[in-house]
Amino acid sequence: MMRMKMSALCGFVLTTLLVLASARPKAAGAQSPGGRGPAGPEQKCKSGPVDLVFLIDSSRSVRPHEFETMRKFMIDILSTLDIGLNATRVGVVQYSSQVRSEFSLKTHPGLDAMVKGINEIIPLAQGTMTGLAIKYVMNSAFIDEEGDRPKVPNVAVIVTDGRPQDRVAEVAAEARGKGIEIYAVGVARADMASLRAMASPPFEDHVFLVESFDLIHQFGLQFQDKLCGVDLCLESEHSCEHICESSPGSFHCLCLPGYTLREDGKTCAAIDLCAEERHDCEQICVTSPGSFTCDCNKGFKLDEDKKSCTMIDYCSFGNHSCDHECEGVLNGYFCRCHQGYRLLDAKRCEAIDLCAEEKHNCEQICFSAPGVFTCDCNEGFKLNEDKKTCTPIDLCAEGKDDCEQICVSARGVFTCDCNEGFKLNEDRKTCTNMDLCSSVQHGCEHQCVSTPGSFYCVCPEGQLLQEDGQSCGSCKSANIDLVLLIDGSKSVRPQNFELVKKFVNQVVDSLDVSAQGTRVGLVQYSSRVRTEFPLNRHHTADEIKAAVMKVDYMEKGTMTGLALKHMLETSFSEAEGARPADRNIPRVGLVFTDGRSQDDITEFAKKAKEAGITMYAVGVGKAVEDELREIASEPLEKHFYYTTDFSAISTIAENLKLNVCPAESQGKIEVKDPCACESLVEFQQATMSSLEQLTSKLSAMTARLEQLENQLLSRK
Repeated sequence: MMRMKMSALCGFVLTTLLVLASARPKAAGAQSPGGRGPAGPEQKCKSGPVDLVFLIDSSRSVRPHEFETMRKFMIDILSTLDIGLNATRVGVVQYSSQVRSEFSLKTHPGLDAMVKGINEIIPLAQGTMTGLAIKYVMNSAFIDEEGDRPKVPNVAVIVTDGRPQDRVAEVAAEARGKGIEIYAVGVARADMASLRAMASPPFEDHVFLVESFDLIHQFGLQFQDKLCGVDLCLESEHSCEHICESSPGSFHCLCLPGYTLREDGKTCAAIDLCAEERHDCEQICVTSPGSFTCDCNKGFKLDEDKKSCTMIDYCSFGNHSCDHECEGVLNGYFCRCHQGYRLLDAKRCEAIDLCAEEKHNCEQICFSAPGVFTCDCNEGFKLNEDKKTCTPIDLCAEGKDDCEQICVSARGVFTCDCNEGFKLNEDRKTCTNMDLCSSVQHGCEHQCVSTPGSFYCVCPEGQLLQEDGQSCGSCKSANIDLVLLIDGSKSVRPQNFELVKKFVNQVVDSLDVSAQGTRVGLVQYSSRVRTEFPLNRHHTADEIKAAVMKVDYMEKGTMTGLALKHMLETSFSEAEGARPADRNIPRVGLVFTDGRSQDDITEFAKKAKEAGITMYAVGVGKAVEDELREIASEPLEKHFYYTTDFSAISTIAENLKLNVCPAESQGKIEVKDPCACESLVEFQQATMSSLEQLTSKLSAMTARLEQLENQLLSRK
């Protein structure tokens, strides 16, 4: 098969040489092909400037003697052309599995140099990558750097003897799109479909399959006519319906404006831009061949852009008689009122009085404007943020007074007063302290001490002030200053820390907490110490318990010694709410831990007890008993508690009683049975005493309020 292909290629080349020889201009007196006049034997084809590139197949199927025939074929064609840098430029590219440029369009300015370059070509003798070769010619041969000239026709002649081994259709279409005119010449068994995919239209002028001398003769003549400028539109039956446009050696049909060329390449069809939706009319498209005009529906007019439509504004005619506004609609108009007005009939408007129609929600005063309202308030009141309701002006609450102590407010005015134990000065603003001990029934059993606006009772040395704040006694078991140190180290764990907080609240439940009674402070420690709340922060058991439940778990280490130091130096300071030592209020510290301390506890455990602080030690789990005993006060059996499990600490809280008298502060702890007769009697007595105190204070407050009301009425 290869021998047949090579024989065909050789025959093609030889025949082409004969055709080219016969296609050259004839001697004087002879008639050239196509009816052209006589020409001398040395006359060249005087075509316009052309940039011509031969793309020759040098695959292994082309035998050496056949390649020599192809070499001679190119030389014979060049001999008929007007070669020169300003006339026809020629380049040669050979390809197989790869592509190689033998010389470019700018390499040789004359025929002799080109012939020498063609004779020096060495065949590649590999595959048939025609698509790769076309891409090379498009991107690397027809470029400015290689001699391609602007506005000069680009012509490529592809000579191949077989089927391409790669895709050619896409790259050939791209090349044609860039203006390259492609002739595809096939030898013997070359693939016709591939030739048509490569060649420029019309195919009858650009595709040649060499199987006989007649076809080669036709190719030689037509190719020579192309380069020599024969006008095929004038000299052939082109069959174009509208316009025939010549190109060198070929022609193509065109259509008049507004028409498009049909698939036959000759007849034309009118372009209906409206039907193809290639218009931008807003409403109606009126078509004509290749063009269109726009129009509008009834009630609309065409805008100046001749595309969009605008509704006809009947209001602009000036005869609508609307009171306020005229609103145009399709094929007509209607009247509309300004905001706050309503339409009476089709044209007249009246203001809407929302206040008169009671369509408002002002609490006191309504001010009307057309369709809207605003609210206001009577004298002595101010409008709230909702702009509707009113609030009495409280100059005292707004801080718009200059009273030293008490401001008594009325609507828009105020009067000044003083706290109990003070009297109002003549300026009716400032107050002077009175000696309440000498002016009121203080009820102190031993001694009354006046303070600004108040007083307190004190007892002789060796006695304690009792719950009523007036009487004295030898023991005050319900009044202590208690600081709890709870271990928040990592070993406790979050779920057990919640049990510790419940333990603290159980302890608080057993105490009589108040500002004058028992005070409680809480400190958590791990690698550092943090005061959760001091002794003077909370004054009721509920406040303390709520604060305890909000405490966050610290984690990390166990610095018990550092916590004892903090308790001694900070927690039991008067700045944090501890009452003065001369008040003889017992101070109690309770340490709760679950492990061995990471620092020394000896120094501050000893100093705490030397300072008169009764120390309790409660241990759980891995707590070290020796450390707990060193912390606890004597006797140890009253001040030291231990359990192996966190779930058992609630039992300790139930049995732990912290009612300490001064005489017991060195280690004794009173554990009372709440159901014993003595305890019930004591509870009853304490309750009755508290009720009597509350009754007395209520009577004093009632009298004071009556006095203030009388003063206010007398000023009015």
